[in-house]
Amino acid sequence: MIALGCDHAGLELKTAVMAHLDARGIEYKDYGTYTPESADYAIYAEKAARAVVSGECALGLLFCGTGVGISMAANKVRGIRAACCSDAFSAEMTRRHNDANILCLGGRVVTPEKAIELVDLFLDTPFSGEERHARRIAQITALEERF
Repeated sequence: MIALGCDHAGLELKTAVMAHLDARGIEYKDYGTYTPESADYAIYAEKAARAVVSGECALGLLFCGTGVGISMAANKVRGIRAACCSDAFSAEMTRRHNDANILCLGGRVVTPEKAIELVDLFLDTPFSGEERHARRIAQITALEERF
């Protein structure tokens, strides 16, 4: 199960990604927003991020105008490693090396076609499990626990 969330500026991109997930047979839970009315991204980032941390959802996909604001909000939830990406290399490596659990995309930055490419890379790329990457993730987790 994939957690989805967006603000008004990410709604169109989220809708395109939902259709793609449907076509792939991937289950998801949509935490909103559901209309183009102005909405605050932090609300939806938190809902989706908590679903990922709780284990209700394995990964998350979040959308706002740039992807930056919603990623900043999601990263405030302990246990989340959200990455804002707009290129294929970053979307793949954030899973392979950083074991990111949420991908954030900007509706005003990437096209729906590009978003689908990035989502597929993110969802289909496993964490490498290499010691150096696991060590670095443990360091990030330790930072969370100190603050």
